Amino acid sequence: MGNPKAFMTIPRQEAGYRPVHDRIADYGEVEQTLNRGDRILQASRCMDCGVPFCNWACPLGNRPPEFQDALYRGEWKKAYEILSLTNDFPEFTGRVCPALCEKSCVLQLCIDSPVTIREDECAIIEVAFREGYVKPRRYERNGKRVAVIGSGPAGLAAANRLNQMGYVVTVLEKLEYVGGLLRFGIPNFKLNKLIIDRRIEVMQAEGVEFKTGVEVDLGKLPEGYDAYCVCTGTPQARDLSIPGRELKGIYFAMEMLAQQNRVLAGQTFSNDERISAKGKDVLVIGGGDTGSDCIGTARRQGAKSVTQIEIMPKPPVGHNPATPWPQWPVVLKTSSSHEEGCERRWCLSSTKFIGKNGRVAGVEVEEVEWFPAPDGGRPVMKPTGKTEVLKTDMVLLAMGFLKPVQPQLPENVFVAGDAATGASLVVRCIDGGRKAAAAIDEYLADR
Repeated sequence: MGNPKAFMTIPRQEAGYRPVHDRIADYGEVEQTLNRGDRILQASRCMDCGVPFCNWACPLGNRPPEFQDALYRGEWKKAYEILSLTNDFPEFTGRVCPALCEKSCVLQLCIDSPVTIREDECAIIEVAFREGYVKPRRYERNGKRVAVIGSGPAGLAAANRLNQMGYVVTVLEKLEYVGGLLRFGIPNFKLNKLIIDRRIEVMQAEGVEFKTGVEVDLGKLPEGYDAYCVCTGTPQARDLSIPGRELKGIYFAMEMLAQQNRVLAGQTFSNDERISAKGKDVLVIGGGDTGSDCIGTARRQGAKSVTQIEIMPKPPVGHNPATPWPQWPVVLKTSSSHEEGCERRWCLSSTKFIGKNGRVAGVEVEEVEWFPAPDGGRPVMKPTGKTEVLKTDMVLLAMGFLKPVQPQLPENVFVAGDAATGASLVVRCIDGGRKAAAAIDEYLADR
């Protein structure tokens, strides 16, 4: 440790977001960056704990105390080398990870002021690219071939690790661009797609082959490969089967988000195909990150108003005694999109869509109450009978995704990421891809 008492004298400083009036006028990344001096000061706050809970909490097993110390000393290349030992894509997690590490930081548990681990991680990888520390390498081949089906974070991680192990890797993606969830599900204002392209170029230079527009039938896998890694994500969104669902103007969140990312990539759509919130009263059903992404996108498209409703109760602010560490803290989260203008309501269940001339014009909602379950399980929801109609002419369903059911697969087929676990975090998908690569390597070792 360079400065064992820095956490006592240096306050936590986040880079923050661009001003609202500025950022809602474009789709550029909303998060700002600190200068090098301030970033080094933030790294100095790491206490190098005897038992680093941040390392324990990270699905990838990242080692923040080690790369923070290197960063504090100005050894950026060393910090990058430490970080890349456990994380294939710090440029992704450094932007979109909810930072499980910070929720377990001792400074968080003691004084509600964790080390800026996520931001420091992002700063390290950006310097690494800028200074040329990230260089394509060539790996000795072992003569075996592996197909990775799907190019989201799990697929990319599996492909990256297998390539480094010496396998000839081909990534098969059914869509027109590589990236999966990163490309189509996350808005550009959180993750600029040039960041994905930059990493793909490195992987290609290292020997990974990418094929787009290739849809694979898991019942009839392409021939010529010694093993397969299925990383197809969770394509089926959870629907809301209530009266009026057939009305026009009701969309799954991913329909809107994916199309907007395609528009920003240069694709065009007819007026009938275009999903736009311009001039509309938008209702987002679902209170998670996907719902938040819909809010930010609707704002940038020029929505007249945006309302987000959630069936669960409003979480407490700051601390929740019901979810003490080491549980994930269920507390009120206000995202950059929420700051841009949105009415938020809780304990509302949607009962029916109301239409006018074939289009949605409102949603009837009912207040619900939640009570502890007698057996200590999931709380019990009870309707109150209090209903109202929310005026809207565009509804976005952001209620999560259904866990896919995989068919019976041969022993040389491995499943990773959301395709194996159901919808999860980018960092967990990267971890799943790495573990699948290790399992494939073990399987093929003596074959």
